[in-house]
Amino acid sequence: MLTRRHMLLGVVLALPIGAGTAKAQTLRVTIDKMAFSPTEIEAKPGDTIEWINNDVFAHTATVKGGFEVMLPPKKSGSVVMEQAGAVDYYCRFHPNMKGRIVVRP
Repeated sequence: MLTRRHMLLGVVLALPIGAGTAKAQTLRVTIDKMAFSPTEIEAKPGDTIEWINNDVFAHTATVKGGFEVMLPPKKSGSVVMEQAGAVDYYCRFHPNMKGRIVVRP
């Protein structure tokens, strides 16, 4: 005979692992030899994008009409993605450096 405790335990064990609210993540983009890597990254709302500048030059992660993250040499900077959509960014000092963030709900 199953007790109430055994039935409740069965319900808890039946829940899929990872059910519930997903935790926000920190996704890293490195800058090395005048390039963002990876050049495209997928995130969710609430995730943090962190750029790590390994170059000896200052860079930015700039979105026209949006954010700009200053990235001094050998330093990092970040931004929290708040809404779904795609944004293209570039380095204001080196416009040939480009990247893309796709935020999926």
